Amino acid sequence: MNHIKILLIALMLTSCASPKRGDVEYAPALPLSYTGPVQHTDSIYQVASAWLLHEDTRPRQVGDMLTVYLQERTDAKKSADTDTNKKTDSSIAAAQILGAPVTYNNRDLLATKLSSEYGFEGESSSEQSNSLTGSVTVVVVEVHANGNLVVQGEKWININQGEEYIRLRGIIRPSDISSDNTVSSERIANAQIQYSGEGSLNDANKQGWLAKFFNSPWMPF
Repeated sequence: MNHIKILLIALMLTSCASPKRGDVEYAPALPLSYTGPVQHTDSIYQVASAWLLHEDTRPRQVGDMLTVYLQERTDAKKSADTDTNKKTDSSIAAAQILGAPVTYNNRDLLATKLSSEYGFEGESSSEQSNSLTGSVTVVVVEVHANGNLVVQGEKWININQGEEYIRLRGIIRPSDISSDNTVSSERIANAQIQYSGEGSLNDANKQGWLAKFFNSPWMPF
C-alpha cells in the first residue's frame, strides 16, 4: 500500500509540473555592460550611431540573438520474433527384489517414466515517426573558451483555448551560422528541444492520474 501511495503522489506531482510562461531559467540573457571611452558630443563620429559596414553581424557575445530553423525528423523501427521449444522424456526400468519385479494386479510398482514439454512463442514490433519544423529565435547565454555559443530561448503561441510553446537549448559553432544570422537545428550540439502545449485542448489529450496508474508497471495484473 505504501508503494501505491507513493506512486499516486508522484503521478499527481508530475501532472502539476508543466512549464509556465516567464520561467526564470529561460529568461533572456542581457549583454555584458561596457563603458567605452568618454567622447565629446561635438565630434562628427559618434559610437552610438555608427554603422560598421564591414563588421560581422553574426552573434559572438552574451545577449546576441540568432534564429534557429527547426528541421527535426526521426524514424525508428524495431521488431523481434522468438520461438523456443524443449521436450524431455526419461524412463527408468522397474527395479527387482530378490530377482523378481514388485507387481500388483500385474502392474510394475517400481517402474518410472518422466515426460516434460515446454514451449514459448513471442513476437513484438514497434514503429515511430516524428517531424518538427518551424523557427525560434534564441539568445546567447554563454561563450565557451573555444568560441562555441551556448544558446537558449522559447516561443509561446496562444491559439484559441490553449497555448503552445517551443523551447530550445544547445551549443552552436559560430562557423555553422549563415550570413543571414540563422542556423539549422541539425547543427546544434547537445540539443534539447521541447514542443508541447497547455490549456483545455491539451488536457483533453492527457490520461488522468488513475488511468496512468493502471497503465504503469506497478499494476500487477
